[in-house]
Amino acid sequence: MADYSFSCTSCGVYNCTTREAEFPKACPTTNSDEVFLEEALDAYKKDELVSRIARASAEVEGQLYGKLTRVEEIIEFAKKLGAKKIGIATCAGLIQESKIFAKILKARGLEFYSVICKVGGVDKTEIGIPEKDKVRKGGHESLCNPLMQARILNAEQTDLNVVVGLCVGHDSLFMKYSDAPVTTLVTKDRVMGHNTVAALYTTGSYYAKLLRSE
Repeated sequence: MADYSFSCTSCGVYNCTTREAEFPKACPTTNSDEVFLEEALDAYKKDELVSRIARASAEVEGQLYGKLTRVEEIIEFAKKLGAKKIGIATCAGLIQESKIFAKILKARGLEFYSVICKVGGVDKTEIGIPEKDKVRKGGHESLCNPLMQARILNAEQTDLNVVVGLCVGHDSLFMKYSDAPVTTLVTKDRVMGHNTVAALYTTGSYYAKLLRSE
């Protein structure tokens, strides 16, 4: 049985990227069931959608490495994938950013359809969320509705869906119910101005508290 006590964040070799050294004894590459790799390779070769996504993303990385912004990479990825219509699953708090992204898509010759997270306008209490757990207590507060976002974009038959700042967990539900492949333009971080890695970069100073055991 494979020993999964050693994982990739325990490693300092990363021979999997270059094959110029030796794999650690418990490396997931050499210590996992060979079937995992066989199944993955089989999917890359035989599953049409998986193959198209893998090839398109590899081409974007290989041909344009370090040359394009994430916005531009998504557009190039969409074109290489053959996507014509882009779905935008946006947070209400980033609707202005989504409007700009939509303008860029249009300028690049791509169709789009956007759905805001509050679509449906259903109060949070409808699914059992108490008033005390609302951001603004005592009045109507619409729940984020990633399932409806996904279903609307499915009905619009989008070829690729882009997440713009959906909340933690809401993005998980959207990805689960989206028929089209999903990629992310913005990952929400209200404290860090949506620069999520800032918290990691500052664990040696301002955010050292993140390393304290609970």
